[in-house]
Amino acid sequence: MKIELNKVGKRFRLEWIFKNVSYTFETGNAYAILGPNGSGKSTLLQIIAGSLSPSLGKISYAVQGHETDVLSVYPFLSVATPYLELVEEFSLLEMVQFHEKLKPFTDRITPQQAIDRMELSHARNKQLRFFSSGMKQRVKLGLALLSDTPAVLLDEPTTNLDSKAVEWYLNLVNSNAARRLIVVASNQPQEYGFCRHHLLITDFVLN
Repeated sequence: MKIELNKVGKRFRLEWIFKNVSYTFETGNAYAILGPNGSGKSTLLQIIAGSLSPSLGKISYAVQGHETDVLSVYPFLSVATPYLELVEEFSLLEMVQFHEKLKPFTDRITPQQAIDRMELSHARNKQLRFFSSGMKQRVKLGLALLSDTPAVLLDEPTTNLDSKAVEWYLNLVNSNAARRLIVVASNQPQEYGFCRHHLLITDFVLN
């Protein structure tokens, strides 16, 4: 998969957050979008995901060499962000089963196997509203990284995770990164140490 940004910019009201971002993301690589809090990392990631429209410029997608418009790109992307909402009335098993209907899991694993890889089997029948913030983050990351999509977008992925869970996250990335495009928006080195390519959002912030 290839995602190309051509002079992309975003403003809210009259204030430009960033401008003239031109960059190419391609399968087989891991990228980090870096910058301080409030610099626009999450905004740029939302534009890449197609959930937010740019104020300036163009974003294009290609899957196996075929161009795909923003309205059709959803099946090819998986996203995990702190602001992503889970259906809290669902049990974990119900949430995973619901997700699988929209995006099947990699290697054809079952919902129970996905839960096992999240290391949350003990809570499979527990409603998500009773989960701790760290457990919810495991669910979000597990659903994103275990989905059979060519691209994975992660925003501050270790939010609410303790040191043991951070190690789990890194192992999950490592075992699911092959032949995929991964983009991480972060200012925490522990979250993006595996990323060989860095995009500094501050390079595109207007003075």
